[in-house]
Amino acid sequence: MSRRSAYDPGVPCWVDLASTDVPGSVRFYGDLFGWRADMVDDPAAGGYGMFVHEGSKVAGIGPVRDGGSASLWNTYVATDDAAALAGRVRDAGGTVVAEPMAVFDEGTMVALRAPDGSYAGAWQAAAHAGAELVNEPGAFCWNELCTRDAPAAERFYSAVFGWTSRTSDLGGMAYTEWVAGEAAVAGMIPMPDEAPAELPSFWLTYFAVADLDAALHAAADAGADVLTGVTEAPPGRFAQLIDPQGAAFGVIQLNETS
Repeated sequence: MSRRSAYDPGVPCWVDLASTDVPGSVRFYGDLFGWRADMVDDPAAGGYGMFVHEGSKVAGIGPVRDGGSASLWNTYVATDDAAALAGRVRDAGGTVVAEPMAVFDEGTMVALRAPDGSYAGAWQAAAHAGAELVNEPGAFCWNELCTRDAPAAERFYSAVFGWTSRTSDLGGMAYTEWVAGEAAVAGMIPMPDEAPAELPSFWLTYFAVADLDAALHAAADAGADVLTGVTEAPPGRFAQLIDPQGAAFGVIQLNETS
């Protein structure tokens, strides 16, 4: 289902970009995906806004917080009880970075840090359920944890989000799918050996594109760098990029059967 008005608990429901240069990010993703940014006209929103694609909210954007110096994409997973989830984070050995917090009348957010060092968020919906369009060109379609400690991450995220996991060999690399109910909802890979030692575990967001080659040309013209070149995978051809503000993300041309 591409258009969404609700998400089951345990399903990634929203992504947003914390940017060191919000106007620059708005220009970049507007050029790349055709997004429009609707900024919230309220000082209490702290400069937050919504990326809109073909009339649907697909992602958020705002400035980096608390003196952060790096831009990054954040992944949020749906929950029906933010307070209970925060308790599970602590019980599983994680850190609640931001306690359950009401965001106007839109919903309740929790920010967490897992024992493997990765950060994620959880969202209990009220007026805002999450992305209104997914799995289509111009919208996010997959979220993948790149981790330095797969066993710790597997224990933690299973306990917090209720996920089960299934791991298979993908070209000599262990690839884990996180499963909620009967559906795979996210992935996990080990941190590549060539990654800089200072790079912590992180969640990577993939966006669907209609034509990968055209998207890569557009991204390069708009100032993006290549993190990982074009790769063939069962869901489709993909690549990983770094936007001009330093945030990593993926683009994938999904196969019609995906």
